[in-house]
Amino acid sequence: MINLDLTGKHALVCGGSHGIGHAAALQLAAQGADITLLARSREALDAALATLPRRHDDQQHASIAVDMRDREALRAKVEATVNAHPVQILVNNTGGPPGGPAHLARPDEFLAAFEQHLIAAQILVQVLLPGMQGAGYGRIINVISTSVKEPIRNLGVSNTIRGATASWAKTLAGELAAHGITVNNVLPGFTRTRRIEQLVAERSASSGASREDIEAAMLAQVPAGRFAQAAEIANVIGFLASPAAAYVNGINLPVDGGRTQSL
Repeated sequence: MINLDLTGKHALVCGGSHGIGHAAALQLAAQGADITLLARSREALDAALATLPRRHDDQQHASIAVDMRDREALRAKVEATVNAHPVQILVNNTGGPPGGPAHLARPDEFLAAFEQHLIAAQILVQVLLPGMQGAGYGRIINVISTSVKEPIRNLGVSNTIRGATASWAKTLAGELAAHGITVNNVLPGFTRTRRIEQLVAERSASSGASREDIEAAMLAQVPAGRFAQAAEIANVIGFLASPAAAYVNGINLPVDGGRTQSL
């Protein structure tokens, strides 16, 4: 029997106020986990927090308002949470960099994305790791992009930083497995979130094509013929976070309706 129960586990979900992060929080809470949402906006966090289900009386949910680019504040606020309630599950999820070709990107754009994605993730892992090791149970799940398998045109900075994050995660997977900790990457395809709206708007503005034509061109690449819903990505995150996925480690898992052509 597949064991998806997360009762007694605590999950820190980054970008948890909307989109895939919020959907992941809903899924993990439904599986019984205590949830701490992390995002910048206190107002958005409060709204998201109110939607989380409680499967049992002891289940607790909380939130942390912090900018992931602020290293000191991120470390301090997460440490305060972990000291009171150790975390066993990390959903490492944050918004992607603006679009544009790599050769036109300013060096500071790469640095800002590296800071927001990989450096912030490293800080979180180092803060959370003792609790995972102590529990003999850890799940680090990075929400990245299918670009780690096939670079996406006009997303030069994102392709670069996502690839670096995927290699970081693969390295960690080998280092931490003996402690009962897995590290996996979920690679969403085109998903109905604010990110996809941003990309459609950017492509429409740069090309002069209508938003409808941009979306049609994107969907022509997807065998399933539609955009994903955030909950469909969250379903996969819920599995990877569960005891059932204990022997799944170091993988890049596309959830993209069949769009990725590589094996």
